[in-house]
Amino acid sequence: MSHPSDTGDIAPFFVFDYTPIDDPARASSPDGDDAGGAGDQRFSTYWDVERGCRGPEPRPHWVVLDSAAVDTDLGVLKTGKEADVRLIHRAATDGSGAETLMAGKYYRDLDHRSFRRSAAYTETRRARRSRDNRAVSRRSSYGREVAAGMWAVAEWEALNQYWSAGVPVPYPVQVDGTEILMEFIQVAGDAAPRLAETRPDPDLLEHYFDQVREAMTRLASLHAAHGDLSPYNMLAAGERIVIIDLPQVVDLAANPAGFEFLHRDCRNVCAWFTARGLPVDADELYADLVAYT
Repeated sequence: MSHPSDTGDIAPFFVFDYTPIDDPARASSPDGDDAGGAGDQRFSTYWDVERGCRGPEPRPHWVVLDSAAVDTDLGVLKTGKEADVRLIHRAATDGSGAETLMAGKYYRDLDHRSFRRSAAYTETRRARRSRDNRAVSRRSSYGREVAAGMWAVAEWEALNQYWSAGVPVPYPVQVDGTEILMEFIQVAGDAAPRLAETRPDPDLLEHYFDQVREAMTRLASLHAAHGDLSPYNMLAAGERIVIIDLPQVVDLAANPAGFEFLHRDCRNVCAWFTARGLPVDADELYADLVAYT
C-alpha cells in the first residue's frame, strides 16, 4: 500500500492556507545583516520590551499595536552631539492598514558623543547597581554603554512624566536600550521646524511665548527645569509649540545647580523672543517660575 506522501494524495484534514511573512531584517540585506541605515526593516519590538518601556496610557490613536508590524528606517532627521534622530515608519501587517511615522532617537556611547557639561546635569543621577556606577566612573567599555543607557532612560522617564502632566512634549512610544521611539512632530507631512528657524508674525509670536511660559511653569510646578531650553529644541508645529531634547532635565530641589539652569533657560528663551520684537524680561519670568517651585 502506498504512503500518502509518495503519491501526493494528502487528506484535506491536514491542509490549511497560510500567508508567509518574510523576516524584514533579512529582506533589507541579502545576508540578513542589520546595516543600521536608511531602508533597513525589522519587526516591531513594542510587545517585546517590558511593560514600563512602553508609553503611558491613554495611548494616542495613532500608535500601531500590531505585534507583527514592520518598522522601516526612512533616514536621518537630525544629527546631534549625543544622539541621532531617524524617521521610522511602522506599518501593521494584520490587514488593518494601520501605519504611523515616529522619531527614533539613538544615543551614542561616551566615545562618540560630546556632553561637556554632563557632570553638572548628572549631579544626582546614579545607576541602580553600584557595579554600574563604578564602571561609569572608570569609563570602561561597559561603563560607556551604561552611561549611554542612563541618558536614554533619563529622557524616557522625563517624556513619560511630563507628557502625562500635560507638558507639550512628544508622546513616548517605547524605549529599548539606547533607542527611544516617540511621536514624530510634523506639519503637513514634513518635520516641524525648530522655533529658531521660524519668523512668526507678532500675534503668533506672542502666542508662542504664552505656550513656552506655560510649559516652563508646568515643569517648575513639578520641581524641574529643562536645563538646556532654547529655540533650537522647541518645535513650531503650526500654531503649537512642542519641547524636545529632555535627557538633561534637572531636579530643582536635588541638583545644586538647578536654579542656575532654570535662570539660563529663561535668559535663552527671552533673548530670542525679544530679538523678534516681543519685549519679555528674563528675570521677571524667572521670578514667576520660582514662585511655582
